[in-house]
Amino acid sequence: MDAAAVAASLVPSWSAVLVLFSYLGYLAAAGAVLPGKLVPGAVLPDSSRLHYRCNGLLSLLLLLVLSALGVYMGWMSPTVIADRGIELLSTTFIFSVIVTFLLYYSGLRSHHKSSSLKPHITGNFIQDWWLGVQLNPHFMGVDLKFFFVRAGMMAWLFINLSLFAKSYLAGSANLSVILYQFFCAWYIVDYFVHEEFMTSTWDIIAERLGFMLVFGDLVFIPFTFTIQGWWLLRNKVELSLLAAVVNCFIFVIGYLVFRGANKQKHIFKKNPKALIWGKPPKLVGGKLLVSGYWGIARHCNYLGDILLALSFSLPCGTSSVIPYFYPTYLFILLIWRERRDETRCSEKYKEIWVEYCKLVPWRIFPYVY
Repeated sequence: MDAAAVAASLVPSWSAVLVLFSYLGYLAAAGAVLPGKLVPGAVLPDSSRLHYRCNGLLSLLLLLVLSALGVYMGWMSPTVIADRGIELLSTTFIFSVIVTFLLYYSGLRSHHKSSSLKPHITGNFIQDWWLGVQLNPHFMGVDLKFFFVRAGMMAWLFINLSLFAKSYLAGSANLSVILYQFFCAWYIVDYFVHEEFMTSTWDIIAERLGFMLVFGDLVFIPFTFTIQGWWLLRNKVELSLLAAVVNCFIFVIGYLVFRGANKQKHIFKKNPKALIWGKPPKLVGGKLLVSGYWGIARHCNYLGDILLALSFSLPCGTSSVIPYFYPTYLFILLIWRERRDETRCSEKYKEIWVEYCKLVPWRIFPYVY
């Protein structure tokens, strides 16, 4: 695609707008009416807590069925997203900017005193717009932060499926494409199987909803985490059996560490006496867990996440650095986040944190860092 064609496709089309709003409208309706486990969120500073209907998996499965029906009946093309990728990217970006300005101005006018909706204003427009003013803003009963995360994760899968359809129709769906698609699909579906774990993450508990999160959820996740799929669409990679086996091994180890660590953290927050690896949990100061994965490294879940990201890129081979944008970005992000977490935890737990660091000296990579 030449520069002129790219520039032209950056202009949002009405069809791209229709696809985006149909998708978001479906998620809003499905989230409101489909059954799902009602999960209590973390206790907020004012002792209140939100409740989240975790019906993401059912919403995803129903959307997959409806999409398959639409393709079978000829109502839509399986490659509609891949064919309009740049248009959808620009449309979603513009939508994200508009939404965050609306969030900013509605937050400024808010007079709520609850922790979820109380405005946090620094007076610095850029900072307040970027980080957000309110913790959990709602629109027509929809928790926007939880909603945008769900939308971004599902969009990641549907972009990949459209890319796979395009590869399949072109006859280029080889082992590399299949491994990449399988790893990502497993990760995304598993996310929705364990969607309630999201309610105890830092983003949901403590980050306000501003451009950083909205853009990250709606634009960055679906459109940059699929770079490998776009790259494989235009570049044929033949993996050896050994390379495929090593790739699968890295994926499995990354998944076990990532999911296992997050599951242990979530269960511990819900029930501090629950067994970890069959034994009573060991605590520091009665607050910090040093059992299971959390006795190996202070941010062992980050290690699993990095290994998973690497496994998504390895099917692309080593001829280009482009498919390795995601693991590289994630590595930098998690190192920065780990440093930020360490500072916050040190201020919060003080001498307990010092003792914890002595017992668990490794930050992310055991015996390395």
